[in-house]
Amino acid sequence: MKLNSWPFSPLFTSLKHLSRSIYTMASSISETLTLTLPAGSPQDSNLDDHICSEQQEHQECQSSSADWPSRCLTGESRIERAWAHWKKLGQPKLIVAPMVDNSELPFRMLCRKYGAQAAYTPMLHSRIFSENEKYRSQEFTTCKEDRPLFVQFCANDPDTLLEAAQRVEPYCDYVDINLGCPQRIARRGNYGAFLMDNLPLVKSLVEKLALNLHVPVSCKIRVFPNLQDTINYARMLEDAGCSLLAVHGRTRDEKDGKKFRADWNAIKAVKNAVSIPVLANGDIRHMDDVQRCLEETGADGVLSAESLLENPALFAGFQTAEWALGGEEGNKDGELDQANLLVEYLKLCEKYPVPWRMIRSHVHKLLGEWFRIQPQVRDDLNSQSKLTFEFLYNMVDQLRELGVRIPLYTKDTPAGRTSNGIAT
Repeated sequence: MKLNSWPFSPLFTSLKHLSRSIYTMASSISETLTLTLPAGSPQDSNLDDHICSEQQEHQECQSSSADWPSRCLTGESRIERAWAHWKKLGQPKLIVAPMVDNSELPFRMLCRKYGAQAAYTPMLHSRIFSENEKYRSQEFTTCKEDRPLFVQFCANDPDTLLEAAQRVEPYCDYVDINLGCPQRIARRGNYGAFLMDNLPLVKSLVEKLALNLHVPVSCKIRVFPNLQDTINYARMLEDAGCSLLAVHGRTRDEKDGKKFRADWNAIKAVKNAVSIPVLANGDIRHMDDVQRCLEETGADGVLSAESLLENPALFAGFQTAEWALGGEEGNKDGELDQANLLVEYLKLCEKYPVPWRMIRSHVHKLLGEWFRIQPQVRDDLNSQSKLTFEFLYNMVDQLRELGVRIPLYTKDTPAGRTSNGIAT
């Protein structure tokens, strides 16, 4: 935890000179510390409510480092800082969306190798994250190469959310609030997209983080059935202190991505209505979709979820047979397949351990089509109560010996793929 994020008691506000001395000393000490993931409870952030109560203190806030909480900034200054931060990160356009149990560190690193320029963690439960050290150590892992990084929490209590967020802020570039999960578990827990029924609570969650964190706050939302409601929602989030908005172009009731097309026009309307960076989510299945979505929505980047699970090399220009063989342009075997990607993923899991349930899920996502050809291999996998890396590597070898190979494809043009995944 950064020492310069420690709050001052209101008891000191009348002792201006003493307060400044304490702040100066704490700031000096903080420069010598190495950040580690805190194991204990964060300090009470509510004690600094009066830190900007006087004009000179306000000026000190304005002249301090760029990571000072936004309590001291005007709306226009917050917008400028939001863009300055986004540009500092390189304005990433190709981003791994948050996926429960599926956007963990090894998978993020695999996607980054194949063109992803930023990534979200899986959704973390803020209350459990605050209370349970085992949950924290298993569900949130990162490394120095894992940047830019969004850490996403679900929450319905501002204080609990802040406590969780303060534990991760040294290790990420945004703390993200999940306002888009449409699943039944979110309904039961009163979080995600079901907070759309309680906008004052949503506003309080954003404000709590924006006023106390040293990293920007982002939000991931779904659209309302009524476009104007969506626009009003986005503006409210911006006014509350949100620095980046990711918009999933489906409503809360449109859970099936194959049945319901994402409304890119709604995303475009949000982009035109707010001044902060906006990311588009929905129907990003290959790089042609990326280009088209950026052009049609004007968004500053795109998120992909389900399609990346099947094809982590999507952002490098690779396509599965479903899209490549149905396209108008010629495609060729990209000399890469999902078994190759699975082996790379498993090696990353050996380097960055994660729960086996996550690994098992990725095996099924990556090799689903292969298992349909050789279902006995899938059945053997399902019969394993405890997985090992040796078993999984042998399973890949077995599929290859059985003659199963489904290639990923690239466009049959000299410029079909580029190093950053954006077609030229």
